[in-house]
Amino acid sequence: MKKILLLLFSSLICLASYGQNTGRFTMKGIVADTAGAGLPEATVMLLLPKDSSLVNFGRTAKDGSFEFKNLRRISYLLKVSYVGYLPYQQNVTPNDGDVTNVGKLDMKFLNQDLYEVVIKTARAPLSIRGDTVEYDPRAFKVPPGSTVEDLIRKLPGMQVDADGNIKAQGEEVKRVTVDGKRFFGDDPKMATKNLPAEAINKVQVFNGKTEQSKVTGVDDGKREKTVNLELKDSHKKGGFGKAVAGVGTDSRVEGKVSYNRFDDKQQFAVLGFGNNTNQSGIARNDYQDFKGSQSFNWGDDGDFGFSGGIRYFGGEGDGITISPSYGSGSPGFTKNWAGGANYNYDTKKTKVSSSYFYNSTDAITDVMSSRDNFLNNSTFKSTDKNITKAFSGNHRPSFRLEKVLDSLNTIILISNSRINNGDSDYDSFQQYFRGGDTLSNRSTIDNSSLYNSFAMSNLLLYRHKFKKKGRNFAASVGYNINNSDGSSHLNSINEFFLDPSKNSSINQQNETESKRNQFKGSLSFIEPFAKKFYWETFYNFSLRKDEVDRNVFDVKDNDLLGNDFLTRYYTNDFTYNRLGSSVRYSNKGLNISLGLAAQQFDLKGKFGKDQTSTNFSYVDRSFFKVTPNVTLNYDLKQNRYLFMEYGLSVQEPTIADLQPVVDNSNPLNIVEGNPDLIPQSNHHVFAGYNMFNPASFTNLYVNVNYSYNVDQIVYNKTIDENLITTTKPMNISGGKNYGTYVYLGFPLKKTKVSMNVNAGINFRDNPIYINNVINKTKTDAYNFGARLDITPSDFFTLYTNANWNIADTRYSINTNQNQKVINSTYGADMNIKMPKEIYFNARFNYNSYVNNQFGFDQKQPILNLSVYKIVLKNKRGEVRLTANDVFKKNLGISQSATSNYYMETRTRTLSRYFMLSFTYNMRGMSASVKRSNY
Repeated sequence: MKKILLLLFSSLICLASYGQNTGRFTMKGIVADTAGAGLPEATVMLLLPKDSSLVNFGRTAKDGSFEFKNLRRISYLLKVSYVGYLPYQQNVTPNDGDVTNVGKLDMKFLNQDLYEVVIKTARAPLSIRGDTVEYDPRAFKVPPGSTVEDLIRKLPGMQVDADGNIKAQGEEVKRVTVDGKRFFGDDPKMATKNLPAEAINKVQVFNGKTEQSKVTGVDDGKREKTVNLELKDSHKKGGFGKAVAGVGTDSRVEGKVSYNRFDDKQQFAVLGFGNNTNQSGIARNDYQDFKGSQSFNWGDDGDFGFSGGIRYFGGEGDGITISPSYGSGSPGFTKNWAGGANYNYDTKKTKVSSSYFYNSTDAITDVMSSRDNFLNNSTFKSTDKNITKAFSGNHRPSFRLEKVLDSLNTIILISNSRINNGDSDYDSFQQYFRGGDTLSNRSTIDNSSLYNSFAMSNLLLYRHKFKKKGRNFAASVGYNINNSDGSSHLNSINEFFLDPSKNSSINQQNETESKRNQFKGSLSFIEPFAKKFYWETFYNFSLRKDEVDRNVFDVKDNDLLGNDFLTRYYTNDFTYNRLGSSVRYSNKGLNISLGLAAQQFDLKGKFGKDQTSTNFSYVDRSFFKVTPNVTLNYDLKQNRYLFMEYGLSVQEPTIADLQPVVDNSNPLNIVEGNPDLIPQSNHHVFAGYNMFNPASFTNLYVNVNYSYNVDQIVYNKTIDENLITTTKPMNISGGKNYGTYVYLGFPLKKTKVSMNVNAGINFRDNPIYINNVINKTKTDAYNFGARLDITPSDFFTLYTNANWNIADTRYSINTNQNQKVINSTYGADMNIKMPKEIYFNARFNYNSYVNNQFGFDQKQPILNLSVYKIVLKNKRGEVRLTANDVFKKNLGISQSATSNYYMETRTRTLSRYFMLSFTYNMRGMSASVKRSNY
């Protein structure tokens, strides 16, 4: 295998350097206006005359000059574009010398009457205007039936990883819009994975403003990398979409259908799919829904002021379900169903964005894990074989209305909901060993659960712009609901071989109802002064009420007997007030903000056996903190940015951590709360530099970070003589984390071969108590990566990558267990176009997991192959044969070292199968462009 990889990368290097031969030439010239003055920053491109495919590109220097080196000695189409001028083009045939000088190219001023003709007929493969890069997809051909994701892979300066995450100019893309409108919320993958590439007229990449800066009206200097997909006129008339159906070996089936109908004011899209091939079609963040957590993941929270402070609407859950254990990127075996619709209505004064999405998953997760636990002067080992069968169904409606009342007033109404239900069965066989192979404990667990939850987040934003430029007032009110109820049955047999008197069996029924309501509001007033300064005063308020009723019953002879020790009823009222102010300086790209906020956090609650208890215990705690914040964002022009932030953030303890409630769902791992906890504070510093050269498409990103924890909430462990672990949260100071990251991307040959490399170093100190003795775990992590993309023609593309991750972990209480974990991955994705509209794709990943301390050495080659043919009139059909995991090596593998243990996990998952599928593409009506006669 190593020889094959070495041969592969050697071939790539040879291919990348191919063509560095004699007989090449240099082309140069000057772009000027009609008066003869040079035009700086004009976009200059070389294309092949036969199909207008892009060969090279660049931007002119300050004097308007340009130069292309090492060109093949063939004829080219030279195109020049500049804002406000008519595009220029001419055919260039090289002369006999080493340099071909095309002389001075005179650009003519653009008459507005000709503007529509120009943009329809004189388009360039790409154009660069300030920090916006605009691509013409016709110059970057992809096979018929390709998605937008396939198209983006070919665009210079953009990358798509194996999970569909997008980077543009080295930065993560936060948002993808379609004709400037939201598409199924703000999930970038919904658009890139489900829209066809042939529907796209332009791909625009730019730095968008943050939501807070849009609402307050003051530029905070922060940017969100955004991609906008502009549709073709032909796909705004009639509908377009795709239908897929496939059958395979081992009873595998899949189906998917999508339909879109867009025009200038309205967008309508529907999507549906079902399969048993582990393809969810959405991001795996639905894991939070799967376990029924109390969490919101929506933006537009309406909290004005600088970030930081107490995060007063946390994500803790009541733990009423038994969560599956996932391997490294392996979900086991799943059946997935999903469907949804997206509707947008957009006029100058009214913008409506709405969507509904449902997805359900039936999952079987079969896990084997081995864990080495370190104590002060000894170790013990535990193994776990478990299987989880679970169902989760989620309804997600969303609505957003933005209404411009007049030139000074705007309101925004947002409502997002999630309706979730599910069930799970969890079977586990756990064993604990002392001194190597001496069996100490054994547990057989059979748990099951049912749950339902409803969450809704509602927000109303109001913005008023005063007649004085820069003076703004903004207000927000929100009301959130998060309710859940569930039942779980805990059944286990626990054997203690060194002390049989500890043997026990648990047969319990838990009924839990949780209610959460939150009212929140925020105010912001911004006053400009001294021309370049802005003064913002803000206030944040939140009142959150929680009520949890947990009833635990022991099951004996089919009778339910109340368990007073585990039954709990408790209520909590969280009141949060924050008053702050910041001064911002903004001038010529330099944006500096200094802020200070005072915040008060009050927690009042009571807990007892049940609602009728006469012996309640009460919690009445108040916390006060002053939090500073300093930010610097500097636009150095020419796509260069410098940024820095220092802040102090405070996070309150969760309900589960504060309540003295015992969780015995795993009798060998007991969890209890701590009512004496205080909030944790974190000092953090982050700084970096980002540079993108649109002429060479070279981008550099560098950052450094440091954080220090005060009163950090950690989960201390006490292990008794029977190896029963009790975990209890406590406060401890001294944890810190610091490191740096560097990313560099550049073309080896423009539009043909590009490369990016990255490296990161991170040092982490994590103190924790083990049997009342402090253990300082130090981890030094080193990450290295490289990616080489080769796209020499429409007939062949190859995307390769390699990543190495090294974690050196050291323990203060048991240095004999110091270890080094090495994980590495190598990948390649190849596409070949063959005669008669036949295409071939191969994806290969080689994963390596090594830990010499524990003799762990696992190699995993994964190969997927597919061949497909385009059929039917107008290339509307596709017949595809796919072979998944040809070597039958797919297995979820993970290893980790933390606090006081090392853990290996293997998860069975879907392995080799073959699939035959048919795809039918529905396309929009053909539309001719009306041209003016000039």
